[in-house]
Amino acid sequence: MIITDSEEKISELCARWRSEGLSVGFVPTMGAFHKGHLSLVEIAVASSDRVVVSIFVNPSQFGPGEDLEKYPRTIESDCKFVEELGASAVFTPRADVVYPPGFSTSVSVAGITEGLCGAARPGHFNGVTTVCAVLFGIVKPDLAVFGMKDAQQLAVVKRMVSDLRMGIEIVAAPIIREADGLAMSSRNQYLSREERNQASLISTGMMKAENLFHMGERNSEILRKEFVNTLKDAPLLRVQYIETVNPETMLGVEEIDDRVLLAVSVFAGKTRLIDNILIESEV
Repeated sequence: MIITDSEEKISELCARWRSEGLSVGFVPTMGAFHKGHLSLVEIAVASSDRVVVSIFVNPSQFGPGEDLEKYPRTIESDCKFVEELGASAVFTPRADVVYPPGFSTSVSVAGITEGLCGAARPGHFNGVTTVCAVLFGIVKPDLAVFGMKDAQQLAVVKRMVSDLRMGIEIVAAPIIREADGLAMSSRNQYLSREERNQASLISTGMMKAENLFHMGERNSEILRKEFVNTLKDAPLLRVQYIETVNPETMLGVEEIDDRVLLAVSVFAGKTRLIDNILIESEV
């Protein structure tokens, strides 16, 4: 497996693979891998002839007061993990490679970015779409894998790729959860023991809302209240948002037809956790 921080080297490598008729899969990440990240790599390896994993803690998607400086950086162990899974290359660019002197472009997706994390973290998705556009331009993959845990990010990237005719297949990977249901996240390591225990109620609340749906409830407000009520006796948890939205457009849904995305952001102490569940009618 090749590890490089050189834009030229990774571009030349990918171009050579394509010239040999090999498909290139791509997994853009910020590192600090857990089983959720590794599941993305597994999907890319199974779907492509060659796989590039990027590790870049992107400063432009962090807002003031967020955890850019303390975001975990574990590149050495991350590289070992993905090599064992069959990745062909790891791209670890410096910030001045991704954003060289004179860089003055921002990629913005309207509408779909305005609610949920877009409202809670102004400017966040401009950072996401811009860095993804840069990385896609360097690697030029045939497909790229993103996790469903960041459902709004997935929808935003799909829209950008479609609107800009990038010709990249965006593959959605299922959420990987701990035994008690908590979605795996690099930020889980920030939680105290009691915060971690209470955080398991996030998935419990979502499942209770889903159960109401399968019992016939179609009023989104009642589903949202069920989630909030589940957390009422967890003093270390604070709901930032709980929304029921269309999974493609991220627009709010009040009366549900066949499917809805229940998306949540909850602070456990000072740590912000996001999660979601796609609720849909059983066939």
